[in-house]
Order: sequence, then structure tokens, then C-alpha cells
Amino acid sequence: MTTTGDPRHPFPAMRGVRTYPLESRESLVDLGDFCEVPEPLPGFSAFVDALPDIYAGKWFKELVERIVAAKLANKQVAVALGAHVLKVGLAPLLIDLMRRGVIDHVAMNGAGAIHDFEIATAGRTSEDVGTQLPKGEFGFADETGAGLAAGAALGTDTDKSEDAGLGRGMGQLILDRQAPHAELSVLAEARRLGIGSSVHVCIGADIVHMHPDADGGAIGEASLIDFQHVCKLVHGMDGGVWINVGCAVVLPEVYLKAVSVAINLGATLDAMTTANLDMIRQYRAETNVVNRPPGRGISIIGQHELLLPLLRMAVLDKLAAAGWKGPR
Repeated sequence: MTTTGDPRHPFPAMRGVRTYPLESRESLVDLGDFCEVPEPLPGFSAFVDALPDIYAGKWFKELVERIVAAKLANKQVAVALGAHVLKVGLAPLLIDLMRRGVIDHVAMNGAGAIHDFEIATAGRTSEDVGTQLPKGEFGFADETGAGLAAGAALGTDTDKSEDAGLGRGMGQLILDRQAPHAELSVLAEARRLGIGSSVHVCIGADIVHMHPDADGGAIGEASLIDFQHVCKLVHGMDGGVWINVGCAVVLPEVYLKAVSVAINLGATLDAMTTANLDMIRQYRAETNVVNRPPGRGISIIGQHELLLPLLRMAVLDKLAAAGWKGPR
């Protein structure tokens, strides 16, 4: 597919970039790679309690207890996802925790929304950059760029704040289109369940911004609305938990600014818990999520595909032991 040039565009040649069908692109991840979501194992807490009370063992147990305490007190638990979390097949686990009422809000960067859309639409995601870039085809799958543009438009074409924003727009778009694998879209499931979702973009950093349909006004407006959703969420997070999983820069920066807004507006966040889970230690995540905000900060280093299943099983078993019945 080749688009026609638009002389009004600041860079008219971009309107003529060549795109190709998403189905024709080889992808590195497909649904066969995704995790399964077993029922909670009775007595799994005994394994967690047996971990040593030092370093990561102590911190892991503390994070589990703080998530459980937040849910028992009807406080918010939010997860901020780096794109890699979805790329390693953990969407089913996140969706399960959303359905059970453990996760109340999910935030993503722009790359996360891309993977989420491609998983729902094609059942696979993540192109081979090394192969695609020399051909001039990296990032030019037509459906992906057009879909994210349509989601931004949908997220700004509403008078209702609860329907506005890029996360809600993308979730609604996937549902409206009855995407073949919509049940594995975190954004679509958040929309279906009526829980918070937000997508925080960095213009020019995502492949979809190269697409001829990309509208900076709509993308910027939809993402700003999502920032405002997060500010509202964080304002009420005293006693709640914010978990950054695998995002090194964008979401830690967004979160720090939301904390600043909340405090500026008079919120008290001394009982808030923040956590950073990642496979390597990153400066901004450690500083902006764990160290700078009020409350207790926890950092645990490990692979997402191991840490998150362990965390899910531990939290669900502890909640069951406490008699928690899910959303009130």
C-alpha cells in the first residue's frame, strides 16, 4: 500500500511512505508462547513464608503482604507495564488479576499498546528489527499504525471523561472490531470490566508515529487525558500500591509527575506502597518509583516471566486465606 503525498504536511514525503499488511510480517512472539494461568494453589503461602527473611526473599514477602492489605482495605492496586511484559506472554496473567479484582488500573507506554493491539488483531507481535530495518520496512505494518491512530481518535471523540483517553479508546476499538483475539488484550479487557487503563506515549518513539494516519493532535490529547486519569488515581492512592514492571523511563517519569500533582492538590501519600520489578536495575525506575515518592518503596530484580507468576500465586493464596471475595 502506498499513500499519496499531502503538501500541507510539514514533511510531505512522509505521507507517501510504503506500508504492508500486518499478516505478511514475520513476528517473534505468538499466542503459543503465552503463559497459562492455573488456579491458585492451596497452601502456596507456605512456600512464600519459607523464603529467607533477607534481601529479595524479605522484600517479596513484604510486597505480597502490602498488596493483600491494600485489597482488604479496598484500596487501589495499579500496574505500570513496560512493553516487554506483554511481549513475553504475560497478558493472560494480567487479565486474570484484573478479572479477580486485584488490579484496578493498568498503565502502558506506547510500545505496550502496540503489542496489545497486535496480539488482539493478529495473535502475534514483535517484528525482527534487524531484518526489517535494512529493507525500509521496520514499523510499517499498516493495520498497526492505522489502528493506533483510530484508537487515539476514538479516545478524544467523546464528551464523557470515563470514555476518554488513549487506553480507553484502544480498548473500545478492539472490542468494537471484535478482534480475533480480543480476550487476550489487556486494554480491551480493562474496558470491558470498566477498570482504569492509560497509555502514555513519547511522540516519535513508537513505530505508529511513522504511519500516514498518525495525528499528533489526537495522540497528544488522548495521552494527556490519560495522564490526568493517572493523576486522579494517584491522588487517592494512600494505602494503595503502584507497581512498575519493566518500564525504564516513560512510566516512572509519568508516575513521579502524578505524585507531584497529588501532593500539590493536598493528598497525603505516606501509606502508599511503590514497587519496581525488573530484570535489571534502572536509574529512573529506582529513583522515581522506589526512592522519591512518599511511603514504602520496594525493588525486586528478576525476570518478568518468573516474578509475576510467583507474585500472582502468592497474592491470590493470601487473599483466599483472608476470606477476600473479590470486588465489593
